[in-house]
Amino acid sequence: MIESDYTIRTVLSADRSRLANLIHFGTHIHQHLDWKAPLDWIGSRPYLLLESSQEALASLACPPELPEISWIRLFASSSQISAGKAWEHLWKATSEELRDRGDIKVAAISLQSWFNDLLTGSKFTHTDDVVVLLWEKFTSFPDASASQCLVRPMLPEDLERVTRIDHAAFDSIWRNSSESLSLAFQQSSLASVAESDDRIIGYQFSTVGAMGGHLARLAVEPSMQGKGIGYLLIHEVLSQFNKLGATHVTVNTQKNNQASLTLYAKAGFKLTGESYRVYQNFLQH
Repeated sequence: MIESDYTIRTVLSADRSRLANLIHFGTHIHQHLDWKAPLDWIGSRPYLLLESSQEALASLACPPELPEISWIRLFASSSQISAGKAWEHLWKATSEELRDRGDIKVAAISLQSWFNDLLTGSKFTHTDDVVVLLWEKFTSFPDASASQCLVRPMLPEDLERVTRIDHAAFDSIWRNSSESLSLAFQQSSLASVAESDDRIIGYQFSTVGAMGGHLARLAVEPSMQGKGIGYLLIHEVLSQFNKLGATHVTVNTQKNNQASLTLYAKAGFKLTGESYRVYQNFLQH
């Protein structure tokens, strides 16, 4: 197949079935760890399809969730084209479309070595690692001391305040949009907030699967950090998972986030040795 046979265009709703097949049967697949599935991003841009004779060969989705940051949501390529060649064509078109919007940071959490190679070859910089920690059943965890706070189940009307805390607590690359936080609330098994004087000062989302629990998101208002609020939320989560019979609980954080690592260690979480590289590329208009 010669390169002139390739066409690149925006993914349309009509491509959903072909894209699903590409994701399922493709030889090289990267999917972002997200509350939103790759097919649910159809209609957002840039989301490109590389095809030949109407055959879907590869796809790259990189729509910004917030104005200043865009994660690579999906890269998928079939056996009909090399991953390197597919990436080269799609990243060139994607980066041009993103640059037209203005300066933007593009990021990816890479789960596979072949994707590391594609990213570094396109001037992405390895900036951090996401590490995995594990808490196992019967591991003791100290009582929480932030007695001035109340932990209660999260309500839909709490999401506006939760979004403000999220954006204040995290650097721009790690912030979630209000839409993502709403999806997290809908998909979570446990969602709770910490209140002090009837004011929400922290929150968490957790999920439950066949193998155990996962603490997916936790944040505390910056002015209240270091006062035991984060640990209070973790303590409540572990207590609930104990009642549910979960044999273990996992959590992810950044390797360079010493405050989070110390907090989770206090609760009995231990590093598993599993980690994923974080890459960033700053595109200028």
